[in-house]
Amino acid sequence: MPVSFTKDIKSVSDLKKKTSEVFKQVHETGRPIVITVNGKPDSILLDVDVFEKKLKAFNLAGLLTEGEEDIREGNVESADDFMKELKKRAKLQG
Repeated sequence: MPVSFTKDIKSVSDLKKKTSEVFKQVHETGRPIVITVNGKPDSILLDVDVFEKKLKAFNLAGLLTEGEEDIREGNVESADDFMKELKKRAKLQG
């Protein structure tokens, strides 16, 4: 989902004047639009479905980072020990 530097950068004035066109572009392309103020990037306009997918990926990356950190620090257990604990907890709840 790379930004097209000729199509996906709009001024805040463009956004005000052509709001429906800008939103249509965001929804049709799935690409973010960079909104500029006084010629400088200020905000990003992004389709909500694309945002949700990116947020899920970001959250998953955070969990993977935590897991990798646990491995580096030696905070691990064998699969057998994990399964024994899981079965034990299931019996306690059932």
